[in-house]
Amino acid sequence: MPRDSYNDLMAFIAVAREKSFTRAAAQLGVSQSALSHTIRALEKKMGVRLLTRTTRSVSTTEVGERLMQNVAPRFHEIEAQLTAVGELRDRAAGTIRICASENAAQTALWPRLVELLPQYPEIKVEVIVEPRFTDIVADKYDMGIRLGDELAGDMTCVRISPDMPVTIVGAPAYLAKHPAPRQPEDLAEHQCINLRLMSLGELYPWELRKGEQHVNVRVEGQLVFNGSRQILHAALAGFGLGYVPQEIARPYIANGQLQQVLEDWCPTFKGYHLYYPSGRHLSRAMTVLIEALRYPAG
Repeated sequence: MPRDSYNDLMAFIAVAREKSFTRAAAQLGVSQSALSHTIRALEKKMGVRLLTRTTRSVSTTEVGERLMQNVAPRFHEIEAQLTAVGELRDRAAGTIRICASENAAQTALWPRLVELLPQYPEIKVEVIVEPRFTDIVADKYDMGIRLGDELAGDMTCVRISPDMPVTIVGAPAYLAKHPAPRQPEDLAEHQCINLRLMSLGELYPWELRKGEQHVNVRVEGQLVFNGSRQILHAALAGFGLGYVPQEIARPYIANGQLQQVLEDWCPTFKGYHLYYPSGRHLSRAMTVLIEALRYPAG
């Protein structure tokens, strides 16, 4: 049957259920004469009479009753599924794939997810820890997390953390054998734990700032990692100086396991931002997640 006959079938079902052209027409929002024309056209297409009409009532013929019993439930199922899809659109549900660095996932994302997800059991979040810069569109992520300095102009960005100061730290045992550096050039005399930027394939130069002075120092040492927490653990073990986010080093500085050096040269970077393609339609689940992660303005 041609697709344009589906509406005709729905008109027939309405008349058969209501046993009245008047009530069915009101339900469908059409005139009674237009509805009568639709039913006559359907009967002509099928070559059988579906309804018996009298001045007082309307009833299905044997063929019409058979059609009603077999077709009406299927239309009901379709309507139910369409309704369910509509409700899903307005409900916070579905899977959200997020790409983030290890530190961003642990410090900016995970603490908020712990609070959010129990409230929304139908939201599923897939977090992919990726040390390199990732094209979230090409790799089919819904969102990504990066420092504010690293964001592309064609993305919508939402700040999810305060600004991020970094620090250079070493274990007391290491600094007892190697005098603490006083100037950036003194780092050449130290074992330094390097960070490899996987997106560029090269070692990250330590960015140092003091007032208007800004220098990038390429350091040397025995160890290279692609994550800040591994650098932190190596520094704790006495393998040299590490350049890490201050937040992850703070507990160890507080209890004396690490000491800070070149404090007046350590910069502060813009905080983590959640980002996604500008103009993208956001599901209800994504909107809920964004608001849960959003860092308070001011």
